[in-house]
Amino acid sequence: MKHIAITLAALSLAWSASAPAQDAAGIDITRAASRPSRVAPAENFTGTARVQPLFDTTAMTRAYGASVAFEPGARTAWHTHSRGQVLIVTDGVGRVQRWGAPVEEIRPGDVVRIPPGAKHWHGASPTTAMTHIAVVEHSDGRSVEWLEQVSDAQYTARPGTSGAAGVARGVAGDSAEPSRAQQLMGDIAPKLAQLTDSVLFGDVWARPGLSRRDRSLVTVSALVAMNRPDQLRSHLALARTNGVTRDELVEAITHLAFYAGWPSAVSAVGVAKEVLPQR
Repeated sequence: MKHIAITLAALSLAWSASAPAQDAAGIDITRAASRPSRVAPAENFTGTARVQPLFDTTAMTRAYGASVAFEPGARTAWHTHSRGQVLIVTDGVGRVQRWGAPVEEIRPGDVVRIPPGAKHWHGASPTTAMTHIAVVEHSDGRSVEWLEQVSDAQYTARPGTSGAAGVARGVAGDSAEPSRAQQLMGDIAPKLAQLTDSVLFGDVWARPGLSRRDRSLVTVSALVAMNRPDQLRSHLALARTNGVTRDELVEAITHLAFYAGWPSAVSAVGVAKEVLPQR
């Protein structure tokens, strides 16, 4: 018994002697002053955001963390992470959106888990700053794939709605349904479908220089003049949604017959008979 007690005491002394060395080797503290923030690059962000590194990968870990402070109106571009991302909101009010899903509002204490490969953006609300901690993992030396900027129409969509995807269909609604561009060409030309939704309908159609009603008249007139019946079919329906009357559309076709040619006008009339409601 005495021998056991002596052995335990020796082990205790050995542990006490080695513990400080293990702590010094195993705990790494980086002070906040040693990790200054930097302004996020304009090619990947809209507005002003500051990024403060928190921790980096090590020989044993793949995770990287940073605190990102967005000024009101600031947000990331669309992007993906091959291993996903976790956001922890620490201050303010922000927004996050996955491509094809509604805009969501996020507040302090909220934890957002973004799946691997999901196209998304996040940032502050239009009127309130927001800070979150972002954690990602590196894969083959990379952690993020940056895509196009988030348009003003996408960003200012009311939380719970879809932004550009709804515009692309001509109506506001649940963007879980693929846009018309995604239905027509997403399987063979996904980049063209993406540009159609985010640039054409998400940016050009949302510009304030012309109302959507006037843009519909311009587009319909161009499609009649170029004799593009397939595209004209969807744009006649969109024009009605945007407030152009049946009589105005018919009059535009009649007027264009003298400038774009009779065959183009006759072709447009055939499409109009399918799309426009009868009197």
